Amino acid sequence: MAWTCNLHLSHKIPFSLASSRFISEASHAFSKSFTTPFPSRSSTTHTSIKSNSPTLSVSATGTFTWDDVVRISQPEILPDDSSDLTGFFEKIRICNRGSEKQSEFLPFAIDDQVVGYIHNGFASHLRKFQDVFVFPQDSSCGGHVSLHPMLSTPEERTSAVGDVVKCLGEELIPGIRNELYPVASSFGAPIFFSLERAAAPYFGIKAYGVQMNGYVERDGQKLLWTGKRSQEKATYPGMLDHLVAGGLPHGIACGENLVKECEEEAGIPRSIANEAIPVGAVSYMDIDGYRYKRDVLFCYDLKLPESFIPENQDGEVDSFKLIPVTHAANVIRRTQFFKPNCSLVFIDFLFRHGYMSPEYIGYLDLLQSLRSGDCS
Repeated sequence: MAWTCNLHLSHKIPFSLASSRFISEASHAFSKSFTTPFPSRSSTTHTSIKSNSPTLSVSATGTFTWDDVVRISQPEILPDDSSDLTGFFEKIRICNRGSEKQSEFLPFAIDDQVVGYIHNGFASHLRKFQDVFVFPQDSSCGGHVSLHPMLSTPEERTSAVGDVVKCLGEELIPGIRNELYPVASSFGAPIFFSLERAAAPYFGIKAYGVQMNGYVERDGQKLLWTGKRSQEKATYPGMLDHLVAGGLPHGIACGENLVKECEEEAGIPRSIANEAIPVGAVSYMDIDGYRYKRDVLFCYDLKLPESFIPENQDGEVDSFKLIPVTHAANVIRRTQFFKPNCSLVFIDFLFRHGYMSPEYIGYLDLLQSLRSGDCS
């Protein structure tokens, strides 16, 4: 087929030890057949696919082309692996690293509600701001980080913490973009203050976003519109992405944020974007150095007219391609071309649209692991 181009002071991972063990074993099995080192947010790595056919070798970030994606996605490139979930488990593992390092973080609490987690190393930089942060006298004995009691309103807290972020600067908190995320104990709970988006993982706050599967149906087959991120993006440049995705900033509802992102990222008019259906959420918990990501992604599906061709409006997407869902699944399973958290949303799509069967080994474990983070 031709493709169209255009006060909880501890954090618990909710899936069972059995599920965790299954993911680990599946990842080990995956690594025996695939060599796909996980790309950093800005680096280029290499992918090598081994099979009875000649080895395919392409870079795993921005230097790969749509031709590479097409070639790797073909069913005949490997023996039928449609029922093999190990590649999907590997993507779950990539989004949920570092659980063994949780003891290196101090809870960050406001009004007796835990809103985040701060690494001891990052905390050392915050200790000099004594008029903003209060630390336990002996962190080895427990306790938590809090804000100075003189900062009693959301506005005062936002201003004071914002000044700290500016003082720390790009050297410690890269990618500052002057976009605020709400800080709360859970979704819909009272907002204690707002925090620079780039600083969110350094304070371990819960962050929320929207991701949309934009698809068309043609001759009884579903095809997924997929974007290739601009090489100018600060994070994951050149990697594959959903048609529409974005963080949820302070002061905007999920649905309205999705409509805004639809227009900016794909040129989808409000009249069509309003038809997007909310279908649930996925979550993950990832520790990387000082960064503690506790993200929840609200998932949407939008069936698009066959005649619709996306056009990026904000310069963040280089190009789009319409890919059969089964082929996109092969790309997810076999490579690391997609931005990591996109894999979770896409795997969820596969479950909901009948591409996964309970007969597949690990079916329930994979389903459960899509919400490995605190989905609240």
